Amino acid sequence: MGVSLRLQYSNMAFALLLACLPFSVGASDYGTTGLIDIPTARSGADAEFATTFAYQDRTKSVALTYQALPWLEATFRYTGFNDFFYYDRNYELKARLWEERSWLPQVAVGIRDLVGTGVFGSEYVVANKQFGNLDTAFGLGWGRLAGDGLIYNPMRLLSNSFDEREREFGQGGTLASKQFFSGKEVGVFGGVRYQFDERPLALLAEYNPDQYEWDQERGGVAPPSSPWSFGVEWQVTPNISLALSHQHGDEWGLSVRVSALSNTPAPRYEPKPMLSSHDMADDELPPDYNRQVWYDMLLYDIARIGVPMSRGQLSEDGTKATVQVANHTFAYWPDAIEKAHQFAEVHLPASVEQVDYIVQENDHQVMTVSLPRTLLSQTQVPPKPVEFATLSEVEPIDHWVHTTDDTSYKPIVDVTLDHRLMLFDPNNPLAYQLYAKVGSKIRLPGGIDLKGAYAFDVMNNVEGMRRDSTSTLPHVRSDALLYLQQGKNGLSHLLLDKRGTFAPNWHYRAYGGVLETMYSGVGGEVLYTPFASRFAFGASANWVKQRDYDRSFKHLDYSTSTAFVSAYWATPYNNYDVAVHAGRYLAKDVGATFELRRTFNNGWMVGLWATFTDVPFDTFGEGSFDKGMFFRIPLGNLGDNGRAAYTSRIRPIQRDGGARLEGYSGRLWWDLREARYDVFKGGR
Repeated sequence: MGVSLRLQYSNMAFALLLACLPFSVGASDYGTTGLIDIPTARSGADAEFATTFAYQDRTKSVALTYQALPWLEATFRYTGFNDFFYYDRNYELKARLWEERSWLPQVAVGIRDLVGTGVFGSEYVVANKQFGNLDTAFGLGWGRLAGDGLIYNPMRLLSNSFDEREREFGQGGTLASKQFFSGKEVGVFGGVRYQFDERPLALLAEYNPDQYEWDQERGGVAPPSSPWSFGVEWQVTPNISLALSHQHGDEWGLSVRVSALSNTPAPRYEPKPMLSSHDMADDELPPDYNRQVWYDMLLYDIARIGVPMSRGQLSEDGTKATVQVANHTFAYWPDAIEKAHQFAEVHLPASVEQVDYIVQENDHQVMTVSLPRTLLSQTQVPPKPVEFATLSEVEPIDHWVHTTDDTSYKPIVDVTLDHRLMLFDPNNPLAYQLYAKVGSKIRLPGGIDLKGAYAFDVMNNVEGMRRDSTSTLPHVRSDALLYLQQGKNGLSHLLLDKRGTFAPNWHYRAYGGVLETMYSGVGGEVLYTPFASRFAFGASANWVKQRDYDRSFKHLDYSTSTAFVSAYWATPYNNYDVAVHAGRYLAKDVGATFELRRTFNNGWMVGLWATFTDVPFDTFGEGSFDKGMFFRIPLGNLGDNGRAAYTSRIRPIQRDGGARLEGYSGRLWWDLREARYDVFKGGR
């Protein structure tokens, strides 16, 4: 039995990872690009991802900000109040209307607390103009940024509906468009930022008319003594900044911002130099490898760089070789083909003029990449041989001359450090468990995988927590805390899983067993991906039974079936992908889930989803509908694996409406994302 130790990265390690990545501009305590508390018209670099931790005498908060488009900035913020018990989740969007020119300021418009409870509700139009080292900002604000108001609200000229403004609207999760830009009067805000030439320091000053009216009404907080705040910002590293501020004459604030660019070029992983099997002595080769067989020699060499080969043959006239390869090492799939092609030049018979590589991603045959043999006979190898490739559908081959049996009854045990999170509970905003996961995967005949893992608690902070579900729906997810508390040690999963391609462009997955923390069952998924098309279509179905809270082989009484039809669109716009899944969910509600993700060939994937079903918002409860954010962050060539990544989902609130199995519906298209047609055509 082989044993490997692998350490998965926690959220803290993710923050440390960002410390090694590129930087852009700083942000306000609210997470958006700004000064201290007020927003400005400035924005980060396109595809920049930033995390801001801010502490003031009045509040503490964490904000995630993503530059979704060159002109659009999106922020999710979670804030706790220090003077009274209340936590708030809210979203903000800021759109740049135009960039600064020699005589024209940069202008942006934004909405703060877009689908929140209205606690921080405000809208604004703000302009920035730079004079040397001094960057000035001036804006008009509605809601909290209006303060006591200063001038007549021009929106009232359009409709009387803009006359009145409510400061709080329900339990959050709904778009409060009737509140936007409303109120009898608007206020002004502004400030300046002075950047020193030779020091990583900037001085900040701002005028913020916010009177903290909601804070006064809810917690008896005193109004601010002054609208003026002052601060200093220190750029510790190119992508980490610290800011210290004295705000409104009453309180001190400290913020830390960590940022990274998600659109950096894909890392070009270079495997360690190694001797080709062509130059190795007979006793240095495995005994079952035949030096006279090109397939054996090529198989041995490219497997050592993480590109396993499973099938191969020559054409009848010997001018074309066809091989099927996978990729376990390279973040960028064309790199895997390029490296395999270099070894193919060494081992293929001299008659071969063309090599067809069948790309196998997660056991699915995706496409054929054809390269001319003469490409590597040139004096200098082109930096990107795949630019010379011809892409085509995979043509079925009835009989392969050479095959590699990947059946392995010898289990490889992984000991992994992992975590489970339950976020945004007011009594414990970051409930977690750190555990050791002992898992194994065995490849059985027919390409069936037997996979399982058991979790052993290392540390947690869930003891004594109470969060009794008030849901009137079946408790398909809202009892998650019970699984954390009673199932600290338990079976994570144990299942049989089969993937494959049953016809060109048709992929499938079938599985059965203990599927995840809360459910056992059986199910399957099919996906149709027309060659070279930006569209794909799929369907999935599952029958599941809810597991006992202790994560043993016992089950509760609840069982159900789910089914979805899915449509996917790889848009040509800014690397965005769209998916829609319509069907029946775990709580037997019916509706659709909408996904939007931005993916780069360096391994980054950032996105969000929202689910709307026939469950009314009031019945759903806090949050109104299921929604959240998705992150896949590459970890570089960790352990000689350029495909290693940290993957996480963040839900503002976990309820029962719109709940799906985790990882078992609408999954295939995303699993094949890294080997898609346009990746090999040179861009995403």
